[in-house]
Amino acid sequence: MNQHSDAPYIEATKQWLDEIIIELNFCPFAKKEFVNNTIHYHVSQQTQVKKALEELIAQCHFLKENAQLETSLLIYSDGFRAFERYLDLVDYGNDLLIKSGFEGIFQLATMHPEYCFADEDFDDASNFTNRSPYPMLHIIREASMEKVLKVYKNPEQIPENNIALAHQKGSSFFQTVLQNIQLNHPLK
Repeated sequence: MNQHSDAPYIEATKQWLDEIIIELNFCPFAKKEFVNNTIHYHVSQQTQVKKALEELIAQCHFLKENAQLETSLLIYSDGFRAFERYLDLVDYGNDLLIKSGFEGIFQLATMHPEYCFADEDFDDASNFTNRSPYPMLHIIREASMEKVLKVYKNPEQIPENNIALAHQKGSSFFQTVLQNIQLNHPLK
């Protein structure tokens, strides 16, 4: 995929980060990296698990070699639209991080348009804390995460606070924002 055709996916992701993740403070650490432009956005056309895993490890190497980048978002433009298949990719990806020597260096965070926590109804607002315009894997530097968690007051309450805020906003709020993002960044 060339740079021009990646643009709608990247711009939609940036809008989602700005309007949901940062604006609602779902990730208190995202704003600094967003403003400082230290997030690497990689759009993937992979639809098969094996090729997607090869690309994931390539992105880990890329992040390791580029210390000026804090984190990376691997955005799936076509693949892993079915949530169960995406979860398989996540499981294989976590195993591969260990096998590839990246355990303790990187960890994966997950976002998907159909994200649904176990034992929650699909339309429950809490799911929107992890819903994104496209399936994504977020590659996080563990050392950086450990550093910010040491100075952040009550980090263990972040998920609970996010879920409470999501319920306060309601599912329709998030559905509207995500629909607007899709409208603002049509795919060609």
